[in-house]
Amino acid sequence: MQTPQELRYTKTHEWAKVTPHEIAVGITAHAQEELRDVVYVELPPVGKVLKQGEPAAVVESVKAAFDIYAPVSGTVTRANADVTKSPQLVNTDCYGAGWFFAVQPSQPAEVEGLLTAEAYAKLIAAAAH
Repeated sequence: MQTPQELRYTKTHEWAKVTPHEIAVGITAHAQEELRDVVYVELPPVGKVLKQGEPAAVVESVKAAFDIYAPVSGTVTRANADVTKSPQLVNTDCYGAGWFFAVQPSQPAEVEGLLTAEAYAKLIAAAAH
């Protein structure tokens, strides 16, 4: 299973790609495999203020609907319209074209509390047993 080293992760299976100006957010390979066929994605509007750990988006699959939580607090700067038009991008490229939204962090130190790729891989392995 893919767990890109450059990303940070949450215990609720979101990933965060930290750049100097914003943090892009999506769901992990583990999460999209659990969901299976994603059929609908609802993203937060640009300008929405998010708080770490609060629901920020919704993903629906043929199995169920799930909230996607903000990995950090901040203001939404971009939302990926492609993923709302083609939700299957979440299944085919969850770390690339299937990203959800980006935020300008208001509390940049929150990133330090996110899991590293190694810690996230251990979390997944422990849950599998």
